[in-house]
Order: sequence, then structure tokens, then C-alpha cells
Amino acid sequence: MADSKISLKLLIDTNRNQVVFAEAGKDFVDFLLHLLSLPVGRVVRLIKKSAMTGCIANLYESLESLNESYLQPNPNKDSLLCPIIVTKVTNSSFLLPYSNKKPENQKLYYCSQHPGYVSDVFNSFCSHCASPGYPRYRNQEVKFIGTSDSTTSSAKPNGEGGYVKALVTYMVTNDLSVSPMSMVSGVGLLNKFNIKDFGVLEEKVVDFGIDEGIELLKASLLSKDALTAVFLKQKVRDVASRRKRGRK
Repeated sequence: MADSKISLKLLIDTNRNQVVFAEAGKDFVDFLLHLLSLPVGRVVRLIKKSAMTGCIANLYESLESLNESYLQPNPNKDSLLCPIIVTKVTNSSFLLPYSNKKPENQKLYYCSQHPGYVSDVFNSFCSHCASPGYPRYRNQEVKFIGTSDSTTSSAKPNGEGGYVKALVTYMVTNDLSVSPMSMVSGVGLLNKFNIKDFGVLEEKVVDFGIDEGIELLKASLLSKDALTAVFLKQKVRDVASRRKRGRK
């Protein structure tokens, strides 16, 4: 995603300065669903710690600064601070930073006496070996002969990969609800927001790339108006500023 950009068509309620929904293709919906696969450690790494309102960032920083002498020998910090994500979407370049480590680069190790128990830490102690005076370690590398990841494009006959099919255009609402685009769903959403005058509606085409992806991840955790927060952020600030000045 570092160099990738896709286009989204937004339908905006200009009276409320709010995104009603976005018309999106497969790539954008795959990206949204990919967010569900992000471990918490990756999310903290992606979002600036100062921007997080909860205390999970403090826990993350505590582990970062914790001396490894206090940790058990088998786990390592990276398994929590930077866990590997094994799923990938249609285009491996259309991922958030730290999300595109390929699963084939991961190595697993086993003890020769207990090959059914593996670890991603080389030479870690095998807890299944019963002889305390003669410990064994997981130092035999597992040999991979292929991949069974159903999300890779090679596993799909049509080569699409990802999560959803590219057969239709999708409607993504302001609160990130996703459904196939249809006249019925569009009209139903306008009725839900009590929009009677189509003149207040405005179409806007926007680019979506790495910066917007990180902002959308953050907005999805903090707001019910995620699309508005990302794409109309400056306008929302201007409106709030004008209202504030009007009260003075």
C-alpha cells in the first residue's frame, strides 16, 4: 500500500457535512476486512501512541522497556510487539505498514523427540522432554512444501484472492457497514437519515492510500463516523470553529 492509491466515490450530505456512504470496489472492502486480522500489537505500532485514548499504549511501552531477563526463555518481545500476520489481501502492496511480512519467511522449529510441537523461537527449551538433567531444545527447522492459505491468489482458480468477489460495487456506510450496492439499499439509507431533498447531496471522488488507511484504522476505533472523520476532517474542524466563534 506504500505506493498504491485507489479511488472512492463518496456521497455527502452537505447540510450535515457528513458522508452518507462510499461506492467502493473489491480492493477497498478487502482492506477493511483485513483490519479485522490485525493483532493489537500491530494496531498500537501503526497508530501514534499519543493519539490513543486508552491505556493499551502504556502496556505496549512497558513491554518495550522491560528487560528480557524478566521474560520466560521461550517467548520473545517481537511475538507481541510485532506479531506476524498470515492473511493477505488481493494485492500484497495494498497493506498497512508492518502488515506485509510474508508467512513463508517465518521459520518454525521442533525437538527431534517431539516433532508435533513447534515454536518460532530457535533453540527454545522443549517442555515435553521429561529428563530435567538432559534438556532438549527445538532446533530442527520445519520444512515447508507449500501453502494452504486460502486467502492467497494462487489458491484461487480465478486468481483474485482477498476476501470478497469483484462481481459488484459495494456500499460502505459512514460507520463502515459493508453491503453490495443496490438501488434499494441506497434509498433505504437516505430514508434512514431522513434525506428528502436530493439537492443537499454531493458526489466527491477521493484518493485512498497509506495515510488515509492509518487514519481510517484510528477512526474505526474511536468514532461511529469513520469516513467523515477521514475525508471531511478539515471541513468538520472549520464548521466547529465557525460555530465556536459565533457563540462568542
